[in-house]
Formats: sequence, structure tokens, C-alpha cells
Amino acid sequence: MTADSAADTGSTGEVQLDNGVFRVTKWTIRPDGVIPMHKHEYEYVVVPMVTDTMLVRNSDGTEIHAELEAGVSYTRPAGSEHEVSNPGGSADVVFVEVERL
Repeated sequence: MTADSAADTGSTGEVQLDNGVFRVTKWTIRPDGVIPMHKHEYEYVVVPMVTDTMLVRNSDGTEIHAELEAGVSYTRPAGSEHEVSNPGGSADVVFVEVERL
């Protein structure tokens, strides 16, 4: 997923580091915002900055309510394809994504 400002989607991605080995992006999803459907080219780690829930809609139509805990990381494989949203949220969902390029 390319990090950029997407005001109409209610999400923003700020690349903090890209050194050719790792790319670190801070993502913010405002209440009712969404990161549109995208496919991850690389294996990645997510570091939640908040304790909250976000909705993950996979490319096959399945949905997961991902329970985030601030500071508790998880990983996903390359090829993951999904949309991530914050439906009905009362606060921003914020996480850092670390891709191994």
C-alpha cells in the first residue's frame, strides 16, 4: 500500500523511514475512515499505538474485528489483501507498519 494522504477516505499514511531494507509507515484511520482495498507486496509487522478495534475486510469477503492492544505487535505475510476501517469509532485508530523490503 502506498502511503499518502487520503482525506476523502478518512485515513493517512506517513512514511517515517524507507532505507531500502525497511519501510516504516504510521497509519491513522479517523472514525468511519478506511484504508481502501490493497495488497501487501512484503511481509510486515503492525505495532498498534492504541488499544481499539478495527475492521479488516479481506479480498475474499471475510471480515475480522481485529482487537488492537497498544504496543502488542503482530505480523502478516506478503500477499495479504484487505481493506482496513474504523466504523463507528470514537477515536482515531493509529498503528505503525514495518515492511521488510
